Amino acid sequence: MSIANVLLVDDEVSFVETFSERLELRNFETSTAFSGEEALQVLERNGSIEVVILDVKMPGMGGIETLTEIHRKYPLVEVIMLSGHVDVASAIEGMKQGAFDYLMKPVEMDQIIAKVTEAVSKKRQHEEKIIQARIKEITSRRA
Repeated sequence: MSIANVLLVDDEVSFVETFSERLELRNFETSTAFSGEEALQVLERNGSIEVVILDVKMPGMGGIETLTEIHRKYPLVEVIMLSGHVDVASAIEGMKQGAFDYLMKPVEMDQIIAKVTEAVSKKRQHEEKIIQARIKEITSRRA
């Protein structure tokens, strides 16, 4: 069983392919997308994605816009923003829009693994709370 199901989104194909391979070697299941639009399509097809690693600067639908759509359609999916450029405004906006964290490229593998592990733990805790609330609601109706 994998540690987490991760979607990597970046317009730099070589970065995505290399990072995907490195995560898979560490027992993560990965999917890839090379644009914001493609990321949303992958999320629609694959309901098991838990964490998205999302580049901020991409042509077409940028990272912040993609983040906003992900949280609108898939509110429990955690998103870690990546940027190769120092852009405090986009970091602040990303955090306001619900990003789990914001990291600068180049990112160390140990750092991204730690962040993904934290993010998936948060997602799973939210899911468990939802399940417990539903169980409580069902049992209270029967009483």
